[in-house]
Amino acid sequence: MSKLACGCPGSQVRTVEAPKTTNDETTGRLQSELRQWPTQLHLVPPSAPWLQDAHLLIAADCVPFAYAEFHRDFIKGKVLVNACPKLDDTSPYVEKLAAMLRENEIKSLTVAIMEVPCCGGLRMMAEKALQLSGKEIPFEVAVIGVGGERKA
Repeated sequence: MSKLACGCPGSQVRTVEAPKTTNDETTGRLQSELRQWPTQLHLVPPSAPWLQDAHLLIAADCVPFAYAEFHRDFIKGKVLVNACPKLDDTSPYVEKLAAMLRENEIKSLTVAIMEVPCCGGLRMMAEKALQLSGKEIPFEVAVIGVGGERKA
């Protein structure tokens, strides 16, 4: 167990298989688009196999709660890592993100944040990590309003 993040078997890196069924338009039930575990940035090692050739999504923790179509509009086709720039110990985040970008062929980087000022820290960390990686990767920021609307 010493090789697992925080010694917890639930933190073991794994790929999640796509569901056998599709979204059910008659009931409105959606299938999860999440294809990897864990998602919390503290727990994701830069060597996670699913980071290779990925479209990376960094999402603030509140975004999936505020934005109802988060799975369809953001996670689908991407690898997710999530963090809270206000409540997390973010001291290792810039270097960890830079390592993820340096050590893998990341195809694009999307940061999804809330419109509140503290979420701007996640955007700044991602920008700094991209700079430190020395790579040119397509970069996008999506801002979600506290009412659930997409701002940018």
